[in-house]
Amino acid sequence: GQHLITALADLMFGFKTTSWELGRQRSVIELDTPSVTAEQVEALERSVNEKIRERVPVVVRELAADDPEIETVRSRGLPDDHVGPVRVVDIEGIDSNMCCGTHVSNLSDLQVIKLLGTEKGKKNKTDLVFLSGNRVLKSIEQSHSTEKALTSLLKNGPGEHVEAVKRLQSSVKLLQKNNLNLLRDIAVLIARDFKSKPVQSRLLVLHRKEGDSEFMNIIANEIGTEETLLFLTVGDEKEAGLFLLAGPAEAVENLGPRVAELLGGKGAGKRGRFQGKATKMSGRGEVQALLQEFISQQSPEA
Repeated sequence: GQHLITALADLMFGFKTTSWELGRQRSVIELDTPSVTAEQVEALERSVNEKIRERVPVVVRELAADDPEIETVRSRGLPDDHVGPVRVVDIEGIDSNMCCGTHVSNLSDLQVIKLLGTEKGKKNKTDLVFLSGNRVLKSIEQSHSTEKALTSLLKNGPGEHVEAVKRLQSSVKLLQKNNLNLLRDIAVLIARDFKSKPVQSRLLVLHRKEGDSEFMNIIANEIGTEETLLFLTVGDEKEAGLFLLAGPAEAVENLGPRVAELLGGKGAGKRGRFQGKATKMSGRGEVQALLQEFISQQSPEA
């Protein structure tokens, strides 16, 4: 299949093949051209499948290394240490190519070739992605299974799948926006509720699973951190998440690295804020105990 595509890409458009990758799921041919149009891909696919339907024979020959005919065979040259005859694969009337690999005896054995399109390659080249033979059938089977699953989930026919997904994406974006706005409002209310208490606590510990870094910073901004030490966390209660330690600059600078260590994470900060990622949110209790001990040591009664 790669030989056939390579030969016709050269014959039809002058696109030289510079390398290829024959994979288990899909195969790629690197063409020495900065771009290949959709019309060229379509024409090339049509041509290779016409040759398959024409049942063009494939013949393997062995030539002596000094045979003048070798000069007419497409190749990247023989290795310097090559000895013995040279194996040539001929696609009748289309291509002669040096190759040591296994080949079909007739193009009809390929069944069909599907060009999946192009991707940007290295150094101003283009990767042409293709499937051949049974891989085409397996791909169709997989696509059909996906189509059936989407039909069941989206409750509409295959022709309406794209529009249904677009509507779902729009709905999700709107819900996310509304959720963020509500989360911001909750952060402000939490801060105001804390500040409204007759006796102001010197430590606020708060966790909210669905929060984010902005949620924590809004609370810290609203409360102010000149007198109060804040330990705020968001994310999974026992696994990974984010944390923020805010308060008097000197205290935060001393306590921040220790808080990060207890949470199995890393962080950084300045001007009374130390925040970062945590991998062990189950350590929040230890952090709270550490902060309460610090507060008690700083109190006038102590």
